Amino acid sequence: MARILLIEDSPTDRAVFTQWLQRAGHDVVFASNAEDGLDIARKQLPDLVLMDVVLPGMSGFQATRALSRDAATSKIPVLIVSTKSMETDRAWGMRQGAVDYVVKPPREEDLMARINQLVAG
Repeated sequence: MARILLIEDSPTDRAVFTQWLQRAGHDVVFASNAEDGLDIARKQLPDLVLMDVVLPGMSGFQATRALSRDAATSKIPVLIVSTKSMETDRAWGMRQGAVDYVVKPPREEDLMARINQLVAG
């Protein structure tokens, strides 16, 4: 189906999200920090980026802004999936260029429906 870049530093969340995505037929590549994720996004141009916010080094907000401002990656939708649940966090993520913001832990059906909607066009 789609190639999805998962930028997530939690091994548990990475394993769960990867399982969900693969079960839905998606190809998953991952990075455990934003800097590596940006490199992968520029080289592989995935169909979607699932972005955590709390990451070592550069935050997911900073990485989302970098992706949305880079001509090579600006068309790649970024879906933030984070434990940061304040409305101000959601608003800030959207201002950085995210297409949506989901609070962890998401329900599998809800997250996959949103992902499938985004990669369908």
